[in-house]
Amino acid sequence: MSTAIGSVELNSIASGIVTGDQMLKTASVDLVMAQPTCPGKYVILVAGETADVSTSVRAGIETGADKVVDSMILSNIDPQVISAITRTTEIDQSEAVGIIETFSLCASIQAADCAVKTANVELIEVRLGRGLGGKSYVILTGTVADVKSACDAVTANFGREGMLLNVEVVSSLHPDMFRALL
Repeated sequence: MSTAIGSVELNSIASGIVTGDQMLKTASVDLVMAQPTCPGKYVILVAGETADVSTSVRAGIETGADKVVDSMILSNIDPQVISAITRTTEIDQSEAVGIIETFSLCASIQAADCAVKTANVELIEVRLGRGLGGKSYVILTGTVADVKSACDAVTANFGREGMLLNVEVVSSLHPDMFRALL
């Protein structure tokens, strides 16, 4: 059994609510998030078995029709990604912090999954478009080498798609700045 995550992002809040309802009624998936994001968009994230997530996302695309601006299905997602989206991770400060900033919610989720599958890093947060003008970001931590490796992999895999805005690695982040991230 593999855990997958699926997302449908719409440019209408009203259509987003209707779409989310249909996605949950169509397949046996768990709702991870359904909420408005900036600038006036609505995002639905579901998790479950890959076949169910695929069915749910297809129903979302069909229901949302011309209001859909992006969608994705990511199979075999690392469990850290879902915890970081829901902000349920507990992290102690380590050697380095990586920040990955993207232009879309889907790109941020994919970048987070790529990072944790590439190197021994822990996700602090995957912030999805809330109060960010439609952008999203990932914050991760680990050794300097692991954080750099994870960020390099994200840049190599997503930089060419135009959805990656910026990637930064900070070693020995000041403890006050680290606490501000939590």
